[in-house]
Amino acid sequence: MKLITAIIKPFKSDDVRESLQELGINGMTMTEVKGFGRQKGHTELYRGAEYVIDFLPKAKIEIAVADEIVEQAIEAICRAANTGQIGDGKIFVTALEQTVRIRTGEIGNDAL
Repeated sequence: MKLITAIIKPFKSDDVRESLQELGINGMTMTEVKGFGRQKGHTELYRGAEYVIDFLPKAKIEIAVADEIVEQAIEAICRAANTGQIGDGKIFVTALEQTVRIRTGEIGNDAL
């Protein structure tokens, strides 16, 4: 099992959710976060004063998937989140030691 964490532009979160649902992935967690990478933020003008916005709004999506569909999930996220512009985001994949469904006690892939 793997935990896929994707940091994407917030307006692409619905597209990513729909793309993952087409693969049969129904469970996910989405968090509104702020951050920056190569974008390094931007400046805005407000009432004549210039402000530097260092941390940009992003959406963080986390999904737990079986090893067999990791690559498909990554491709679906990339396809749905891509705008071709700087700041499209990143995907991180980490190993999951164990998963337990609290309600039923199911363990491993059965709990996904």
